Amino acid sequence: MNPTEQFEAERPRLVRIAAGVLDDRAEGEDMVQQAWLRFDAVDARIENIPAWLTVVTTRLCLDRLRSRVPEPTATVPETGTGTIPDPAEGVVEAAAVGVALQVVLRALSPSERVAFILHDTFGIDFRTIAAVLTVSPEAARKLASRARGRISSLAPDGTPADWEVVDAFLAASRGGSFARLVHLLAPEVVVRADADAIAAGTPARLEGRDAVAAMFDGAATTAFPVFVEGRPGAAWFHRGKARVAFDFTTTGGVVSAITFRASPDVLGSLVRRVAADRR
Repeated sequence: MNPTEQFEAERPRLVRIAAGVLDDRAEGEDMVQQAWLRFDAVDARIENIPAWLTVVTTRLCLDRLRSRVPEPTATVPETGTGTIPDPAEGVVEAAAVGVALQVVLRALSPSERVAFILHDTFGIDFRTIAAVLTVSPEAARKLASRARGRISSLAPDGTPADWEVVDAFLAASRGGSFARLVHLLAPEVVVRADADAIAAGTPARLEGRDAVAAMFDGAATTAFPVFVEGRPGAAWFHRGKARVAFDFTTTGGVVSAITFRASPDVLGSLVRRVAADRR
């Protein structure tokens, strides 16, 4: 592939990263476009184009965050002896975090936010994160750990209601916030569909939160909140008529399954409701 083709192959991934860090898809796309201009101006050969683009795009996002919120004067220690057990590991999967993530992210410093989003949402290694932040890998690890600790203390106590999870998921989908979608999904989430929904064009099955988040990323703009057989869900409407219902199963405050349903009896029984983000 030529350089332009290589960049375009990476663009969707870069947009998700930038939108996740900034929690703004339009702004994320702008950062990726700036990364393209820098990539296009490079004369030297780049050994690892995906890694180079990840670092450049995220540094641009970091600069944007720092222009809004300066870094605190305290720094993360650069030295350490081995890996210190992180008491906050796993806490970020707790139910309330996904629902509150947009608010919680604003409480983190730019470096904490970048370290947390890159590692805990996108699984990027600490060596790459260190290159973005110009710190050691150990310091990058500590920044992510500190972010987890702050998130666990700032997230609301208790497990959110099903409707809160569903409405937060719909808001994240409409806003193109891949990071929030990921944290609202169980790792083993499954999407299924009935025969009528498959005939209408929905996928028969998807597994894993990355695949499900990618499918819903920016895709629920025409989905509206409904009750599906009494459960909070959503439906895709076309010309005022429900075409496909999204039947959510939530477990422990995250989405564990979504079933696309389009049989006439299900669509005929839907009841419209008002979502929390539209009240």
